[in-house]
Amino acid sequence: MDRRTFLKTVGAAAGTLALAPRRSPAIGDDMPDRPNVLVILVDDLGRGDLSCCGAPDLKTPHLDRLAAEGATFSNFYANCTVCSPTRASLLTGRFPDLVGVPGVIRGSPKRYANSFGYFAPDAATLGDLLGKAGYATALVGKWHLGLREPNLPNRRGFDHFHGFLGDMMDDYTTHRRRGQNLMRLDGETIDPRGHATDLFTDWACRYIAGRKGRKQPFFLYLAYNAPHTPIQPPASWLARVRKRDGMGQKRAKLAALIEHLDDGVGKVLAALETAGLARRTLVVFTSDNGGQRSVGARNGPFRGGKTDLYEGGLRVPAMVRWPGRVKPGATIERVALTMDIMPTALAAAGASPPAGIEGESFLPAITGRRQADAGRDLFWVWRQRGVLHAARRGAWKIVRARPGGKLELYNLAEDPKETTDLAATHPARLAELSAALKAHLARAAKVPWRPPR
Repeated sequence: MDRRTFLKTVGAAAGTLALAPRRSPAIGDDMPDRPNVLVILVDDLGRGDLSCCGAPDLKTPHLDRLAAEGATFSNFYANCTVCSPTRASLLTGRFPDLVGVPGVIRGSPKRYANSFGYFAPDAATLGDLLGKAGYATALVGKWHLGLREPNLPNRRGFDHFHGFLGDMMDDYTTHRRRGQNLMRLDGETIDPRGHATDLFTDWACRYIAGRKGRKQPFFLYLAYNAPHTPIQPPASWLARVRKRDGMGQKRAKLAALIEHLDDGVGKVLAALETAGLARRTLVVFTSDNGGQRSVGARNGPFRGGKTDLYEGGLRVPAMVRWPGRVKPGATIERVALTMDIMPTALAAAGASPPAGIEGESFLPAITGRRQADAGRDLFWVWRQRGVLHAARRGAWKIVRARPGGKLELYNLAEDPKETTDLAATHPARLAELSAALKAHLARAAKVPWRPPR
């Protein structure tokens, strides 16, 4: 189903309201100047794995409704193709390698040599800045930016933390990572029972319920583990998916995990309604990187997936809702990235971002004002045992897909699936982007990414 048809069916309930100006009678005098901010980040959700994004075999009614009631981005990128760097960008508004997180931060001292990041302690976070602006701040779910001081959530801008410190869980119901219990309630180690998706949903709903009737706005960052491996949907959700025709076992398990996640998001959105806060809340939803193809994920029409710097590993689903400010059913064509969420949230709150960040607010675009593409160079770096790079300027993109491999060149306007390498036929364009990438890498090389001994 294309987006136009989808919006006619799912979006009918959202209406066809014309976009209201910032301070018009259509908004109402009860609309606060500073909204609550809810950022929902999911883990490894592919660009093609929501029904509102074209998935024919999935049912995600709650995220479909969020899309219909708000705006959907058609050109939204994660700041990396793996977890930690994108999370660092979301919180700082910066390229991740410029805040010390070029790769995955591992969750065990024994794996120090295989850890590729140290979240810069002096980098201001969205929690820090909204807290200074008078917001209550909370993180529920996955942190993945460090296990010890100073890089713990309560030290990096969050008044309240209820979640998992590490990278991935070995089991969604025991919540361990290589034998470590990394579940925390602020500084206390906890051992809750239940599926991690249900726990994070419940904790987020409780937090929202506790904000009912309060004048102080809040920032809630809800970071789910799902649908990251291991692919462990609850048995009841898997059973209902398996009743559908033509779905293999691997795909059915992932579909069930995503649909269970969708149900959790629906409960969180319902909690906003119950608390009377939905109309006062800016909701941002996206994924930290593309889907993992080896477990059945689909990344729309794009090449590659998680751990690739092709479009399938970087281009992710994204949507925003802010009743009265964001036109229902809008499509945002402007290129945006995870790091743009931070300045956008600050702009909505009437606060200013730190000087020198690379992220740019997309608030004008989502509220119906004209906003041209930023005209900035974009860079992606993933450090593992080798280093992979990509850069984009306008429609042109270069990719180093293998450590030490040659740079490939694509024109995304003509070839969004990256099927034809133009490096040999456009050497000047290749050299131009290569020089910009080298300058960025030289700048990032000055930022330490190993923790101090």
